[in-house]
Amino acid sequence: MKTVHKNSARERFIADLMKQMTLGEKVGQMNLLSLGFDVTGPVLSEGVEDKIKQGLVGGVLNTYTPVAVRKLQEIATTESRLKIPLILGYDVIHGHRTIFPVPLGLSCSWDMDLVERTAHAAAREASADGVNWVFSPMVDITRDPRWGRVVEGGGEDTFLGSQIARAMVRGYQGKDLTDPSSVLACIKHFALYGAAEGGRDYNTVDMSHLRMFNEYLPTYEAAVKAGAGSVMTSFNEINGVPATGNKWLLDELLRKTWQFDGFVVTDYTAINEMVSHGVGDDAQVSELVPTWTWWANAT
Repeated sequence: MKTVHKNSARERFIADLMKQMTLGEKVGQMNLLSLGFDVTGPVLSEGVEDKIKQGLVGGVLNTYTPVAVRKLQEIATTESRLKIPLILGYDVIHGHRTIFPVPLGLSCSWDMDLVERTAHAAAREASADGVNWVFSPMVDITRDPRWGRVVEGGGEDTFLGSQIARAMVRGYQGKDLTDPSSVLACIKHFALYGAAEGGRDYNTVDMSHLRMFNEYLPTYEAAVKAGAGSVMTSFNEINGVPATGNKWLLDELLRKTWQFDGFVVTDYTAINEMVSHGVGDDAQVSELVPTWTWWANAT
């Protein structure tokens, strides 16, 4: 991924833009709403177009096709105060228009060039369809066949999973994200999502650091080192602390130890889910979420 230097014109432009933003607009840029053709979760967001006009939306998921994307982007770039374009995200899991074998099946090839080429083909098609951010690769190590999302990842082998993570990031992002055929990759689900007890989604993960670092974390780190631009939090808790509100996981490990400088996004309604699971009320769980984390929600 191309590095932007601190003193570049782009950085100066961003700094100047940030000075002009109200607190509400800054929070709004971290708001990712669901609108469009596919339903992620039980509900779609309401009043999205009005919120875009008010500068209260930074991105939208589940909207694609040039016609639909253009409509939203024109609202953002002509009717909002600061005219900041939206980022458009979508679950591109094993191809966009062209459908490839599911990730678990593709992993059986052990052909990293093939894996990278399928991701690149998906990036070309998705970007042509108005998408600039894909919620992939899923790099969760999974060793319990009862978990319903095993099919979305590379399986149980840490070495293989790490190779696939690198290949898919390269395929999606290419050498330079300014290339119109590239898309931003999103590593998911951070972290240990595939290790939920009993294969039950959202469940607890009770794991020693020895096993965590040797078997489950290397795939995420491989994708980070390959230059992935974003990371998605997971729904599960880790040793009693929800991943989405886990300071050690998202600040100490991801930011400081691995030096990740992209952005973090919650899985869909993950903050709301913490309320539902008894972590606290809206204000309390919001305090747990590390700074500069995008909120994928339905409001």
